[in-house]
Amino acid sequence: MLALLIAAAVAAGAQNAVAGGGSFLTFPALLFVGVSPIAANATSTIAIWPGAVTAAYGFRHDLKHERRTLVLFGIVSLAGGLAGALLLLYTPEATFSALIPWLLGAATLIFALGPSITRRMKEREMHTPFWVTTFVQFLIGVYGGYFGGGIGILMLAAFAALGMTDLHAMNGLKNILGATINGIAIVTFIVAGVIVWSLALPMLAGAALGGYGGARLSRKVDPKYLRVFIIAVGAALTAYFALRPA
Repeated sequence: MLALLIAAAVAAGAQNAVAGGGSFLTFPALLFVGVSPIAANATSTIAIWPGAVTAAYGFRHDLKHERRTLVLFGIVSLAGGLAGALLLLYTPEATFSALIPWLLGAATLIFALGPSITRRMKEREMHTPFWVTTFVQFLIGVYGGYFGGGIGILMLAAFAALGMTDLHAMNGLKNILGATINGIAIVTFIVAGVIVWSLALPMLAGAALGGYGGARLSRKVDPKYLRVFIIAVGAALTAYFALRPA
């Protein structure tokens, strides 16, 4: 059981380093070994969080012209992530279990359509007002605190709608805000006592190892092939959880 979870975490860390979508592996793996849905979501979140922090640190020099956006979006991301995490904790297990195929399906669709969405938003001649994008970021924070799959793609689309064109700055914001959303959610989950630490700690080590290897692998593997793989995994998991007996 533990070997399966560590392998999923290693693969998730590598996926996140190259193309994202690591939670498509860690969350279902925890469900497969018998962890309850809400505890699996919380444990999966903490297992892959350090990779998001190190990625955010790597982009720190690309945000010197986006301090205002970073501060404001950071505040609303904290508020949204906290709201989403609390919403998850107050969701009955049976309800969240029924939502799993819908959440996985939505995350897979977001991941699949992400590049197209971001490209179209960049091509718009009229940019979305700042307050609208700020509110959208709050909603992304709520979704991220509740489940989290695909928040990076959603944020890139929102930044493009705001008129940002510097991909490095956009990725930096995405990583820092993603780490913020998941970070406040993790604190909430720790206080609530829903994280399975006996599984989370070895998965943390596996994800860190996978992230290091994935960073090296990213220079050799075309990310589009990994995107296809992640989409296929997401679609298969969506079908599995939609069709499994209640």
